[in-house]
Amino acid sequence: MQISHLPYPDPGVPDARSGPRFLFWLGRNQLGGQLKSLAWGLVHFCAVMALPFGVGLSVQAVVDRSGGDLALAGGLIALCGVGIALGDTMLHRSAVTNWITASARVQQLLARRTARLGSTLTRQVAAGEVVAVSTGDVEKIGWLVEAVSRFTAAALTVILVCVGLTVYQPALGIVVAVGVPIVALGVIPLLPRATRLADVQRTKAGRATELASDTVAGLRVLRGIGGEELFLSRYRDASQEVRGAAVRNARMWALISGVQILLPGLLLVAVVWHGIGLVSDGRIPVGELVTVYSAVTLLTYPLRHFEEIAMAYSFSRPSAQRAARVLSLRRTSHEGGHADGDGDTSTPVEVPPAGDLYDAATGVLAPSGRLTAVVCGDPDEAGRLADRLGGHAALDESALAQPSALLGGVALDSVDLDTARGAVLVQDKDPVLLSGTLRELLDVPASGKVAAEDALRAAECGDVLEALRQAAVDGADAMDAPITERGRSLSGGQRQRLALARSLVTDPEALVLDEPTSAVDSHTEARIAEGLRSLRNGRTTVVLTSSPLLLDRADRVVLVHDGAVAAVGVHRELIRTDPRYRAVVTRETDDEQAAELQAADEPPVQAETSDKRSSGTRSGAERPDGELNDSAFRAGYDIEETA
Repeated sequence: MQISHLPYPDPGVPDARSGPRFLFWLGRNQLGGQLKSLAWGLVHFCAVMALPFGVGLSVQAVVDRSGGDLALAGGLIALCGVGIALGDTMLHRSAVTNWITASARVQQLLARRTARLGSTLTRQVAAGEVVAVSTGDVEKIGWLVEAVSRFTAAALTVILVCVGLTVYQPALGIVVAVGVPIVALGVIPLLPRATRLADVQRTKAGRATELASDTVAGLRVLRGIGGEELFLSRYRDASQEVRGAAVRNARMWALISGVQILLPGLLLVAVVWHGIGLVSDGRIPVGELVTVYSAVTLLTYPLRHFEEIAMAYSFSRPSAQRAARVLSLRRTSHEGGHADGDGDTSTPVEVPPAGDLYDAATGVLAPSGRLTAVVCGDPDEAGRLADRLGGHAALDESALAQPSALLGGVALDSVDLDTARGAVLVQDKDPVLLSGTLRELLDVPASGKVAAEDALRAAECGDVLEALRQAAVDGADAMDAPITERGRSLSGGQRQRLALARSLVTDPEALVLDEPTSAVDSHTEARIAEGLRSLRNGRTTVVLTSSPLLLDRADRVVLVHDGAVAAVGVHRELIRTDPRYRAVVTRETDDEQAAELQAADEPPVQAETSDKRSSGTRSGAERPDGELNDSAFRAGYDIEETA
């Protein structure tokens, strides 16, 4: 794999069971690049370490006054110079290629995992942690992958030099062979503490990143309540903690670097001291002493890679652990398998399902081809319901996975992800608009049955088009007008309506909208409700809302209370007969609701059940074991329509 070939057609299925396993998987998948880097590393290091033999040979040739030996030594030095230059150049190229390709692979894996998890990602892991993994951690992981091949080449070179010196000059070579392992392994007792300090620094840096991310996301709210100084002081404290941890970490690595300089120096002193005695006794020529001295001096160069690999592993291990944590997240099926299509053993369903949309956790049923409104007193419950309806096994307050919804009796979390997203589209409460033109914003995978103009008209985007037209350069078409990042140049209501138009253009089998009109005025909301009903006629639509204007246009209204269906009917009936429904829709206070409940002749649940049975409506609780009872429900619905 070359840099020009990026991105990967398929980055592969990572081993995310732990950080070290992920690092091993990453290195194994770049075995070709690692071997290439290793080969060039051996050329470079061996050329460097062969240089002392040429120098020693030339010194001895001068002492012996041998022109032939001097020419041979000169040729050997020239050959070493070529090997050093060529090996260093190609080693750098191959090492950088390994670093960039490894980082790119990790980024692709993280991007793919983020896309598969969607909005449920931030419910399982902090957004700041994802940002930290996608930026700084990726570089540190790539650093280790790149450093492994250079370290291996350096280690093999050190072994070859020790063997070569022992054969070349046994009296001094044995001293070197005994001293080099001590030099190389002398820092090992310091590494555990250095690793712990690096972990502390990465943890504190991650927390500071999360705090900064949360502060930026809530900057508008902070300014509204005057809380900038409070959060600034918190970030200042977090930043100082990171600085202190970094200083302690740097001190430890400075100590390790000092030891790496001290030990080779002591070895060099021992070799020279012993060698001078041998030369004085006439046991070895001076040229051999120069050779061994030069070799030991240059050994500090490959030995420095022992420190680098220790540092790279210490920094990359926590980074890899965090990356593995994100990559290990899955769309868990309620049947115990996975539906990612990403290395999972189960085979996901690829046939697009169709039919009624049903959530077993609450008993909410959205009949096929109908506009169903769902009222939840708890906004968090509404968010989890939207996740399940979109095919994700959402997490409840106890961190237990709740099964996804069924579409036509097929569990969406057992369906291939692309198929599930093509069948059910969920628009979040706070949809995001990407930068680009309006035409690009609406250029999304769609059925082709809904034109962009019709979607914009149904979403009441006329004033948005006019504003974009006025902001366009040289009177350009509003569809070609630029939209800034996250739609910051537009108001909240305008962004919400454009997001709704984008969802309508896709024309999915089932459309789930979470509070699609919370930022618009009542007149616009009424027109949107009518346009939504008209454009989605005959298509399954679920709206999670408490707006009376939307509820009044719905074919069917479902009240979810305490995590289960509490009432089913139409808006005007429920507002009249169900105090809990009325409390949510009209924003009654707890005291007002308690007074109404006390004034009732009988408990609300009994009255509600009796009223529903007389009108032919049915609640989710009436279906045994949460199973679909289509015939009973449709019969009840027909009675209601006839009445």
